[in-house]
Amino acid sequence: MILYPAIDIRSGKAVRLAQGRFDDETVYDEDPLNAASTWAEQGARYLHVVDLDGARTGRPANLEHLRRITSELNVPVQFGGGLRSLPSVRDALRAGADRVILGTAAYTDVDFLDEVIEAYGTHVVVSVDVRGGNVAAAGWTETTQMPAGDVIRRLQARGVRQLVYSSIERDGMLSGVDGEEVMRIAETVRGRFLYSGGVGTLEDLQTLAALRQVNLAGVIVGKALYEGRFTVEEGQAVLDGTGDDESPERADASSAAST
Repeated sequence: MILYPAIDIRSGKAVRLAQGRFDDETVYDEDPLNAASTWAEQGARYLHVVDLDGARTGRPANLEHLRRITSELNVPVQFGGGLRSLPSVRDALRAGADRVILGTAAYTDVDFLDEVIEAYGTHVVVSVDVRGGNVAAAGWTETTQMPAGDVIRRLQARGVRQLVYSSIERDGMLSGVDGEEVMRIAETVRGRFLYSGGVGTLEDLQTLAALRQVNLAGVIVGKALYEGRFTVEEGQAVLDGTGDDESPERADASSAAST
């Protein structure tokens, strides 16, 4: 299982939203390349980059930042946000993305989805962003009446084999993961999926690793890394089964209690 540091770009800056709300934003770095470099130096095996401006407007707005990241760093990148046409997908791949992440258009335009899958196959991931059990669209600003499980089955029927499952209620909240929810999704997904939402400690990563779901290929982590809850290296070690699942905060507390 791979840890994917998240770099969400809005107005040219690396930010994090709380529960997908654009009016609850924290800027963590004025330059997304700086954030990407930090994660690369800590041993990131893959980066998860999202163009929040593109997600809202329907067209990528931060391809230049993607280009800078992929040209400067020797770490593969998956990129999403506003990829709703074949030319946009092509532009993202030409800017250096190893994989593209489709969102809204994958549900609303099956012809587009079929076209992208046919053209780029294994380089295509579809993001299933969920609020209250239903899929959200348009940069998380709209919640549909489509249950997540039904959407996943329909996507798989059209050839989608790689998914990102995001729990919007937990996103950016450091509130922990729901192992039962992840298990339900794992039972539905026939290919591979990444989980995103709520990771705040190394214990959360241990919870996911302990599920031992072969189709759970990775975990996307943002705010916990930015706020120093643990490093990429520490998180990856837990997912590999070689690290200590004790978070730095609990280790400090234990040390203080013993003195």
